[in-house]
Amino acid sequence: MAPFSRFLLAVALLPVVQVAAGARYSGIFSFGDSLADTGNSLRLAATSSGPSSRPPYGETFFRHPTGRASDGRLVIDFIVEALGLPNPRPYLAGKSAGDFRRGANFAVGGSTALGPDFFDSRGLKPFVPVSFTNQTSWFKDVLQLFGSVHERRRMMARSLFLVGEIGVNDYLVALGNNTVGVGELRAFVPHIVAAVRSVLTEVIAAGARTVLVPGMIPLGCEPQLLALYRSGDYDPETGCITELNHLAELHNRALNGMLRQLRRAHPGVAILYADLYTAVADFIVSPRKYGFRDKPLAACCGGGKGAYNFNMTAFCGAAGTAACADPSEFVSWDGVHFTEAANRHISPAPRSRSTRPLLHLCFCPAEMQPSQMVLRFGLWSGRPQQDRRVPGGTH
Repeated sequence: MAPFSRFLLAVALLPVVQVAAGARYSGIFSFGDSLADTGNSLRLAATSSGPSSRPPYGETFFRHPTGRASDGRLVIDFIVEALGLPNPRPYLAGKSAGDFRRGANFAVGGSTALGPDFFDSRGLKPFVPVSFTNQTSWFKDVLQLFGSVHERRRMMARSLFLVGEIGVNDYLVALGNNTVGVGELRAFVPHIVAAVRSVLTEVIAAGARTVLVPGMIPLGCEPQLLALYRSGDYDPETGCITELNHLAELHNRALNGMLRQLRRAHPGVAILYADLYTAVADFIVSPRKYGFRDKPLAACCGGGKGAYNFNMTAFCGAAGTAACADPSEFVSWDGVHFTEAANRHISPAPRSRSTRPLLHLCFCPAEMQPSQMVLRFGLWSGRPQQDRRVPGGTH
């Protein structure tokens, strides 16, 4: 098996410290689910009393729950720190134009890419009443708060857009129904990718010039799914479920295909893909390289014990559950979400002068054309990535 590459984006350009102050991004707009939700879930009736509203969530950095599904910071937190920006305000926590001058976070824990009609037609029920359709509507509402069309487009051009990760909950809704097999979930992929494309089309039409699109994580390595989904096909080296990783790989191939189409349609927009799959898989294959324990498939917090420390009826934060002594030794926080330590390794924030982040973001001037980026730095921004084989899966 070939060793994993570091988690690289399609484009790796200037670090933020080398970008002239006048060319820095002025804000961030984020769409997604619990991997990016920094507080909307606390303000939504369906999720306000959820696990992330209770200790020990937030214990590592904030010292109290903030609505983030982790012991501390998320990848988006490290991105805004690297850019020298304040965190974008959760959409449900703001009202005025002043609240969103530096961006907005529309992500909601439990959100799906697909709307309720898609699930209703299949006899399925989403976890929360929020999909990418709602988040797009919220984005349009924020746009209307600002002045002229010119002002809006100028703000969008100088902002970084994060669209995703999204889709995990769409698959989990179906798997939790116990009537839909992994093979049937393959039919979900084009619909989810189309929903991502719809959001991308909206933000580009509004004036976005730099968009980062994270891909799907290796589903077969999630402690929750390992504990709940019984499979006869596990990778002998990692213990991950092969067919679920195949699904994630199919999702990422389709997502990349769509992004290539959008790049051709919008040559003046930098549309970047973030390979979450390889980053997380590398933690599983080589945990000690990142300071994790030798059992990377076990959750830090929960009451499940066993190999994965996961039990849906004894979820992290519930009575009788407990967090591990040192979350930084774990990849998974609660069996579903990542620890701050894992998020830090994924993010573009350097951990010391001698280490490099797994994620290399395009911290480039909003005025710079994608073609100039390639010519100046000799790096790729539109060609397909080389295949990366992951244990238990193929590309």
